[in-house]
Amino acid sequence: HIDLPRMEEGGVKAQVFACWVDPDVSPGQWEKYTLDMIARIKEQVELYGDRIEIALSGKDIRRIIGRGRIAAIIGVEGGHVIGSSLERLYELYRAGVRCLTLTWTNSNEIGDSGDGERRWGGLSDFGKKVVREMNRVGMVVDCSHASAQTVWDVFQESERPVLLSHSCMAAICDIPRNVSDDLLRGLKDNGGVVGINFFPAFLESECHRRIMGLWNEYRKERKELSLRYGGDTRRADREIMDGYLDRVREVPVPGLGEVVDHIEYAASRLGLEGVGLGSDFDGIMVTPAGLEDVTKMPAVAAELGRRGWANEDIEKVMGLNLLRLFEQVCG
Repeated sequence: HIDLPRMEEGGVKAQVFACWVDPDVSPGQWEKYTLDMIARIKEQVELYGDRIEIALSGKDIRRIIGRGRIAAIIGVEGGHVIGSSLERLYELYRAGVRCLTLTWTNSNEIGDSGDGERRWGGLSDFGKKVVREMNRVGMVVDCSHASAQTVWDVFQESERPVLLSHSCMAAICDIPRNVSDDLLRGLKDNGGVVGINFFPAFLESECHRRIMGLWNEYRKERKELSLRYGGDTRRADREIMDGYLDRVREVPVPGLGEVVDHIEYAASRLGLEGVGLGSDFDGIMVTPAGLEDVTKMPAVAAELGRRGWANEDIEKVMGLNLLRLFEQVCG
């Protein structure tokens, strides 16, 4: 869904690149895989340094954009990669990471996931330390995927604005992965931002039922195969992934209009300063009709304009709100 030429075509000026390690991979490999992905981002930036540059702060983002380049922010999705070690958190920071999604679909040593087991009843004591240290060093705390109680605990611990980087509205599509009105009130009080996810399964309930049914089948078969192959998840993926993707692509999906419905609903609860874009491009199996890849991003602005939004408010949603958050957290 995303590469450098298409980002340029779509007018993207800043992008968070999420380094994600599947928790089904051996835990002993989590840190290595993460650092390998960070190194690959840096290699690409070095190769194309006249077009893209790594940003370590909000000020960096503004400076890089001002030079006509794309600002690349390094994120890590899934706090399981740090285990129970603050030193690993600091290592990620030293490597250039400026955003950490506390959980993925699995609960971990930091806290409970919305889709995982209830280990701690929210943030663990270690997780509270992680949030405080992220505030101290200047790293964005991302609560997408976390359980509702984990998010509330983050609101209590964090002195800086919190991000829900790629989440949709439970009032429109009532699933655990989406954000309730109650949590939106907490996010508004915190001064944080929600980035609306483009994944069709989070936009509309029937689409969610069908796609996630296939996803659960895939995860079960993948786990069984990888165990047979000595924990080799990549070999399992090679065997079954394409077949499942073909089945997912047969599911009717919502379109651009439904994405903007979620944006408008979030804005009605958070105000115009609390909403951004969290496409999840390259992290989702299918896309909404009209938002097939990053070149289509201007379509979001066009649809907001068609619905009567002022240009200055559209610009907030298209990036200025997230820029403000990174400036407040990272400097």
